[in-house]
Amino acid sequence: MEPYYTAAENLYQVHGARGVDPTEPPASAPYPFPPVSHEPRIQRLFDDMADVGLHPFHSPSGVMLDEVRPERSACIRCATCDGFPCLVHAKADADVVAVRPALEHDNVTLLRTARVRRLETDASGRTVSAVLAEVAGGGAAVQRRRRRALCRCGELGGDPARQRQRPAPAGVGQRLGPGRSQLRVPQQPRVPGGVQGEERPRFQKTLGLNDYYFWDPDFDYPMGNLQMVGKSSAPMYKGEKPVEAGLAPLFALRDVAEHAVDFWLSVEDIPEPDNRVTLDADGRVVLACTPNNQEPMDQLYHRTKKHLGRLGMHPHHLVPRNVYMKNDVPVAGCAHQAGTVRFGTDPATSVLDVSCKAHEVDNLYVVDTGFFPSIGAVNPALTAIANALRVGDHLLERLA
Repeated sequence: MEPYYTAAENLYQVHGARGVDPTEPPASAPYPFPPVSHEPRIQRLFDDMADVGLHPFHSPSGVMLDEVRPERSACIRCATCDGFPCLVHAKADADVVAVRPALEHDNVTLLRTARVRRLETDASGRTVSAVLAEVAGGGAAVQRRRRRALCRCGELGGDPARQRQRPAPAGVGQRLGPGRSQLRVPQQPRVPGGVQGEERPRFQKTLGLNDYYFWDPDFDYPMGNLQMVGKSSAPMYKGEKPVEAGLAPLFALRDVAEHAVDFWLSVEDIPEPDNRVTLDADGRVVLACTPNNQEPMDQLYHRTKKHLGRLGMHPHHLVPRNVYMKNDVPVAGCAHQAGTVRFGTDPATSVLDVSCKAHEVDNLYVVDTGFFPSIGAVNPALTAIANALRVGDHLLERLA
């Protein structure tokens, strides 16, 4: 996988620094761009962490730097769009980096507002012969090709579950039962307020901490990752006029929202076969998900809290909160979904082979985070990108 991770980092213009994350695996090349610099308040937090013996690092970031369009570079410090599309295409996301360039080729067609409802196979059941899709507005589309790869967009949307549960003939990808081992990254946003000074951090997501990812002398098990929350949770100002309150109630938390440094704690999700996606009798998506691995989250939380007094913050200001004002991000707020069609070498315990082809179907590939057999406590995007490049090379080899 390593060469494809490096290729993915180059494709998505990742800014970072090697050798500072204590959990970093070997790499064959440096990041293509230097890390995005810290804001003054985040730099001070970085220095304070180092002073107490921790090992903070610059979080790798995918951003666009464009000398021809300077507004893109200015957007690096912008937090207003957060998870939304950037109006000047300054984000190194799949739309800007992959989809738009692909559409410039004459042999690429993008069919939008279409849901795949059915995969048909030939008489042998070993080859998908047609893909039946439902197009918005009442239309229908049927595509018949000799070779195809099905790239899914995540489990909870429902359509992937339908695709696997209602193929014809029955049995495509069903040997282990549909949608097993749904994975996500359990997360707890924590907001330590009471930051000294008048600074208003805007772009915090340049700092990460993995000192407790695997263990420490007092806890022999993996805990997880600490990173910074995007600052869309704070009011954005145009001059002195607040233009949005974001996730924080402006009337009660203005000072906290403006001056807080926001930590985001993540732990690993343990693969559980009964955490799964199915359909009920009416075709509606049913998610069975029992949270697990809570003890590492508690351990990580307490280790973060004990350092606050030495980092210029008060321990009592580590306030549990998320968009629902509860402790944990519920499934509805989870952006990191994976699993349910895991890959592996043994057809008895996996749906896909190591090339992400369905074990029992010759021309059906699944290329998204569904292939994960487990998930780390960090964003799975780079692994999904790297694996897609890896499978792409495999497909080129087959087609040749």
